[in-house]
Amino acid sequence: MSSSRLFVLIPCAGFGHRAGGAQPKQYQRLAGTSMVAHTVEAFRALASRFAGLAVVVSPDDRDVQAALPRFPATGEFLLQVGGVTRAATVRNGLAALRQRGAGAHDWVLVHDAARCLVTSSQIEALIAACEHDAVGGLLAHRLADTLKVSSGDSRVSQTLPRADKWLAQTPQMFRIGMLLDALERAGDAVTDEAGAIEAVGLSPLLVPGSAQNFKVTFPEDFALAEAVLLGRKKAAA
Repeated sequence: MSSSRLFVLIPCAGFGHRAGGAQPKQYQRLAGTSMVAHTVEAFRALASRFAGLAVVVSPDDRDVQAALPRFPATGEFLLQVGGVTRAATVRNGLAALRQRGAGAHDWVLVHDAARCLVTSSQIEALIAACEHDAVGGLLAHRLADTLKVSSGDSRVSQTLPRADKWLAQTPQMFRIGMLLDALERAGDAVTDEAGAIEAVGLSPLLVPGSAQNFKVTFPEDFALAEAVLLGRKKAAA
């Protein structure tokens, strides 16, 4: 188990209709670079840690080469096996990694292409917390806001306690064989990898992440993400 390798899988086959725009949101530019390129670079900064980095796109994708002009490099894979749902895309990507030599007991870090603000230190924290865990886990952020449940007419029907509530983030890190089996059993309804693991009766570890590691989803998210990226670039200069 201690010799298990680490792989990265970035599902990149969705369109992101809530974000607007004429092309998939992960290919739209932020601070001069496509969103998915920012995402890939966070993992490339830790390239020595990984046995392989895969980006999974739709079979008919025509935008990825322009968005990632230097991808794939050595140790990277462009997998054109994306499915209709996120679960199908991840499942197909894992199967493709297995065909390329990844073992069932190797780890995979699955990360949203649209979480372009993840940092190398957050990725390292997840690996450190999970690499000796029996199940694996995910980055997550404690809920800070009051949580309401709505009725059918958009009125508050209930307020939920927030003390034990977390916002799921990515990367999510699990053994490849375990996750592939869980996704095959859970079906396409699950919206993240931890949900599939939970569906087979296991409890993933929650690893504290950051509020900045949000998923760019709505039009107003682009400006916020770009401001963070520009701020980081200025701080590093």
